Amino acid sequence: MLDFTKIKAITLDLDDTLWPVWPTIGRAEEALAQWLAVNAPKTVPLCAIPGYQRKIREEMPALRPDLGQDLSALRREAIRVLLQRADENPHLAESAFEVFFAARQRVDFFADALPALKFWHARYPIVALSNGNADLKMVGIDHYFTAAFNPISLGVGKPDARMFHAGAKAAGVAPHEVLHIGDDAHLDVAAALNAGMQVAWVNRESKAWSLPDHAPPLTVQDLQALCDLWPPQAF
Repeated sequence: MLDFTKIKAITLDLDDTLWPVWPTIGRAEEALAQWLAVNAPKTVPLCAIPGYQRKIREEMPALRPDLGQDLSALRREAIRVLLQRADENPHLAESAFEVFFAARQRVDFFADALPALKFWHARYPIVALSNGNADLKMVGIDHYFTAAFNPISLGVGKPDARMFHAGAKAAGVAPHEVLHIGDDAHLDVAAALNAGMQVAWVNRESKAWSLPDHAPPLTVQDLQALCDLWPPQAF
């Protein structure tokens, strides 16, 4: 169990913790495809090849290692490569990415997400730690957060301890005074434990614990179940 008396701040994953990410990405990719069909029609045959765009995205880390884990830059450059291969103007990549990025911010929250944010915001500073490229202001939840970090803003991502330590510093506390909450056993749970934090694993799909080097952490089905564990004397 958690030691609630030591918690002075929350760090929080976003994708698949506050909302399901793949439906969001799927809608954004559909918006991008519709834009390309109108503005870069020669990309249509390539986009129709199953897995073609995904293959380009998978090639990007090797083609552009300078971009690191910056998912926005990697996605933008993948669009540029698609345009070049279709003999379209590669400068359209900027406008095409903006269409994708705007659609990527239209998320469908899990039912427990916003009540949990309200609960924690009334009690602690909250810092977002994500390897994705969600924009809290565009999503509409920036008012709940003290700060937000991702590989675009920080230069490193999870499981690098520097991301977790940056979150603690932004909240004005030591790492051991932070509760990190996330859905990924490796990137959230093991990484936060290695950074010296307490952890709660949000395991919505009842996955088996798969990391033998770490004991299973406190595990909850959703964020409401986690909030329900808070004792009144913790504040």
